[in-house]
Amino acid sequence: MNFSNHELKKANKNSVSNTLRILAVLICFVSLTAFTIKTDDGGYKIGDVATDFFLKNIDGNMVSLSDYNNAKGFVVIFTCNTCPYAVAYEDRIVDLDKKYASKGYPVIAIMPNNTDVKPGDNMQAMKARAKAKGFTFPYLMDEGQKIYPQYGATKTPHVYILEKTTDGNIVKYIGAIDDNYQDAAAVKTKYAENAIDALLAGKEVEQKTTRAIGCSIKTK
Repeated sequence: MNFSNHELKKANKNSVSNTLRILAVLICFVSLTAFTIKTDDGGYKIGDVATDFFLKNIDGNMVSLSDYNNAKGFVVIFTCNTCPYAVAYEDRIVDLDKKYASKGYPVIAIMPNNTDVKPGDNMQAMKARAKAKGFTFPYLMDEGQKIYPQYGATKTPHVYILEKTTDGNIVKYIGAIDDNYQDAAAVKTKYAENAIDALLAGKEVEQKTTRAIGCSIKTK
């Protein structure tokens, strides 16, 4: 069977078009799959057991949750010096520790940013900020950025309230400190305090998750 040059060119053109369509479908599939995997692998969920960490504090000592023998749980907060949202919450984070550390729920603050990207979050700056604000809690550096992805933190600040049990440190609340980062006096719902109060009373946390409001965690 003989084909004209026109028919051969048309056939080749159709073949190329079909190949491009197939490639487009494959690229779309791969993109969607990658997005799904990323979304599903988002860190801890409510009820998960949080593994311990071993991070350097601003005083040079290494700190882990296992150091707190008498703790009933922990208020783990990913925060930093440079984010205006984190700065707006600093006094409230100090207040959380003053109110609940003696009741068994100390604040553990972790700085998750890459300091090459955010030099204002380096260890010296952390020390200076902690001194200026009178931090009453450890302020740890997530060196190598290994811990915040385990938790699934995406913002500064981002709160994880853990309950210490015989089965490990169970995640009981994830999200924001309260419902108004701009004005502490205008807060209507204190999410973190409500969660801790419920746990201290032996009750279930009613609002287990909220949307964390803050700056994105900085990576290279």
